[in-house]
Amino acid sequence: MKITAIEAIHLRAEDPLIELFDGSYDDCVLVVHTDEGITGIGETESMAPAIQAIVKGPSAHNHARSLSAVLIGQDPSDPVRLWHRMYDSTDYVGRRGLAMHAIGGVDLALWDLKGKIEGKPVHELLGGGKRDRVPAYGTIYPMARTEEGVRAQVAEGQSKKLRNFKFAADPWWLDDIALTGRLLGAARKQAGDNAHLIVDAALSYRTAQDGLKLFPIYRDIGLWFLEAPLLLDDVEGHLEMSCHGIPTGVGDLGLTHVREFIEMMDRGGASICQPDISQVGGFTGIQQIASAAYARGKRVITHGYKTNIEIAANLHFLAAQPNEEPLEFSLSHSPLRWQTTREHFPVEDDGCVRVPQAAGLGVTLNPETIERYRFLNG
Repeated sequence: MKITAIEAIHLRAEDPLIELFDGSYDDCVLVVHTDEGITGIGETESMAPAIQAIVKGPSAHNHARSLSAVLIGQDPSDPVRLWHRMYDSTDYVGRRGLAMHAIGGVDLALWDLKGKIEGKPVHELLGGGKRDRVPAYGTIYPMARTEEGVRAQVAEGQSKKLRNFKFAADPWWLDDIALTGRLLGAARKQAGDNAHLIVDAALSYRTAQDGLKLFPIYRDIGLWFLEAPLLLDDVEGHLEMSCHGIPTGVGDLGLTHVREFIEMMDRGGASICQPDISQVGGFTGIQQIASAAYARGKRVITHGYKTNIEIAANLHFLAAQPNEEPLEFSLSHSPLRWQTTREHFPVEDDGCVRVPQAAGLGVTLNPETIERYRFLNG
């Protein structure tokens, strides 16, 4: 079997809150085609036109090649070998950032393809599933600005059988700290004492001192952990925030390479790595990060705010890990979040999501969604 083509499909839905930090309305789906008609699919959390350029080329020279030039004609049966081939062939322009995003989306598709070729779900290819269901938490963004609104947001997640919740912050949280406290208190009351609550600061603090102003509130509500507290270049600020009793998670807002996660663990005090599997080189890249984290006694909790393609990928990864960790379950209202694949992953009565058992990722593209939301550049 040989790879014959790679598609990078830009999907875009109208975002009613375009000024906010919500990537679920814009997506890049990767499709790897073969000469035997079997395809693999993936996606990446990135800027789709840039990913299309990296995938389609043309190549500049042998260390700045397009991923299509690198992969077409290759046997798809060994995704790890092909990952290194992609990485080595883009190191002049990549090694971090956009190139890793593109490699990540293609790598997901290659593992999906391998699973279909062998008739196995991806988690079996990763060493075998340790569990067939994964607990989930619902991500809510943007946060309502009234207590009644926050309670309604949590109640909506509870109607989907979710028990745990994450609120993504905005800079206005620091404008009226008393209001922020009341809102998070309302979330705790609605969710109940046994629920896990998470805050994704989404880089909304400029300094550690700013972020620490909210820590009394976080302690009052029993925050499980704080995600993405500071700009990722502020390693020293991360270390300062990690010293105040609340675990910090890093990675989903810009880290793309295992060495960056190692720096944040070793120098920034991070206790949780939160890679977006599509941004860190797919299954091949995230396994490097997991190995480094486990060697340091750290946790890995995946980020995931795209479609059911990434939900499926995260389920397979989490199913194969030694310790149970939660699945991020976006509550975005984007049609891409819910309609990109034919398959859906409902939360079951106990707050868990079932791991796909079909070959590969266990998802197929919904052709109606692809046709409706395909964005043609230029």
